[in-house]
Amino acid sequence: MTGEELIPSLQSLEGRLLFAVPKKGRLLSASLNLLEGADIQFRRENRLDIALVKNLPIALVFLPAADIPTFVGEGRVDLGITGFDQVQEHDAGVRQTSRARRLSNADGPETDGKVHGCETVLDLGFGACKLQVQIPAKGEYAEPKDLIGKNIGTSFVHLAHEYFARLELEQEGATNGERIDLAGRKLRTKIMELSGSVEAACALGVADGIVDLVESGETMKAAGLKAIDTVVESSAILIKSKNPSNPKMVALIAARINGVITAQKYVLCQYNVPRTRLADAVKVTPGKRAPTVTSLEEEGWVAVSAMVEKKRLAPVMDDLAMVGATDILVLDIHNTRGS
Repeated sequence: MTGEELIPSLQSLEGRLLFAVPKKGRLLSASLNLLEGADIQFRRENRLDIALVKNLPIALVFLPAADIPTFVGEGRVDLGITGFDQVQEHDAGVRQTSRARRLSNADGPETDGKVHGCETVLDLGFGACKLQVQIPAKGEYAEPKDLIGKNIGTSFVHLAHEYFARLELEQEGATNGERIDLAGRKLRTKIMELSGSVEAACALGVADGIVDLVESGETMKAAGLKAIDTVVESSAILIKSKNPSNPKMVALIAARINGVITAQKYVLCQYNVPRTRLADAVKVTPGKRAPTVTSLEEEGWVAVSAMVEKKRLAPVMDDLAMVGATDILVLDIHNTRGS
């Protein structure tokens, strides 16, 4: 098979829903596990950024996480997995671009008649991090306002611009009730775009402070930095185009992924309990909607099944034993459907 034969043709993508997935970085592995749990079967050939799904009319497109909100927002792909921080940065960039177009009189109705932008479908529950303002731990600055007029290094230039625009306005006495164009404000603070190793900017004398993502905080500490404010709290999210090519398929994939997420959070707890203690037991295991209760052959006893959050499992089992439950079993849930 030649290299050219490995590249999906435009014809092979026709009729397929396009689903963008982070091509590398902290979100890739968890995203692939989620797709596997949702039974989205594919094979990604080496060095290729498009993979055809075998069992559904879908094509996966592997893109940088920062680019996914743009492709989804422009309707080039239908679904995408990315960070909430990336969506917020994209939206802030759109606000700045829209303002520039208005000022140049280039703004007008969309020529394709479509509504552009992306919508959040699900919080996927992984990739938690914070976009934070950071300064040298032993430096001369102590709080965000100290950085006004200084040099700030970041890869999130639009969010950083709006953050420091708000700080500068507060310093000038603006009130929260005023309608303020943060995107268009000319800053005294200098926002410098850095594509990588942002945490080294202060140590190298390039910046007085930075705005960067923090997960565990270890990298920040190693660079001699400390956080003084949070711009955005983020985790991985599933987003969709406002004009998907196949809304029914979008809904199907969202339901499958939601089922995987629910299954990861819950286990099925089953136990027997005297009917006289059923009310107490149900208080311990109310389930997502309600527990399933069935009568046993032994008079006066019932069997109960209920979904329980994994993180609460140990105290729930302790409490069940205290109210008289016996034969307590815990079963893994591989997938589920429903709210």
